[in-house]
Amino acid sequence: MSHQPEVWRWGDSLQAIQEILAAGGMLAIPTESSYGLAADPRSAEGVESIYRFKARSGDKPLPVVAGNLDQLAGLGIDVEDPRLQVLASLWPAPLSVVIPTRRRLPATGTGSSLAVRIPDHPRLVDLLTRLGSPVTATSANRGGEAPICDPDDLARRLTGWRVLILDDGPLPGGAPSTIVSLGLQGLEVLRVGRYPVAELRERLSGLGWNWGFSASGAEKPADRSAGAR
Repeated sequence: MSHQPEVWRWGDSLQAIQEILAAGGMLAIPTESSYGLAADPRSAEGVESIYRFKARSGDKPLPVVAGNLDQLAGLGIDVEDPRLQVLASLWPAPLSVVIPTRRRLPATGTGSSLAVRIPDHPRLVDLLTRLGSPVTATSANRGGEAPICDPDDLARRLTGWRVLILDDGPLPGGAPSTIVSLGLQGLEVLRVGRYPVAELRERLSGLGWNWGFSASGAEKPADRSAGAR
């Protein structure tokens, strides 16, 4: 008989979540749009489980969500970078920022950067704050499949895998996060998603952003079946 995923509900003890992360297992977590797969970004076993489930190449990095900016320092990210400080003032938001890391992690794949954000999901942010560390947040669907918004559907697809589902009921769906990259030329929009680029440009202008801004090649909204959140 196939193993059925266990379910964690809001108000339950954090112990089950802490134990599965420490053992290199996976969580299924709610995000702003659909369910995602979470592991400790520093856990080779946990990250490998996500790659295997998604049938995804291990050279591609996994996006990360955090409860606060300081948690990202533990991943080798320079949280004192003034550009990141400005962008972080827009969080919580469906806005992921690709930024270099000072050390290689399982979640960075073969690269040296991560897409990070504080998500616009109050319950998830509170949970991450209490956990004290960030987790990965790639979408729970395999490549080419639609994002998963229903927890019952999620449980069926994850049957046989070592995973704990954080049941947040049906999620709204829609576009994933907008992704921007901090590079030598300033800010580049890599993917247009849930956070409108026009609003991003306007808000950064109001915050005195002066490091350049490019949205070339990213004018089309994100594919809603995209793997990264």
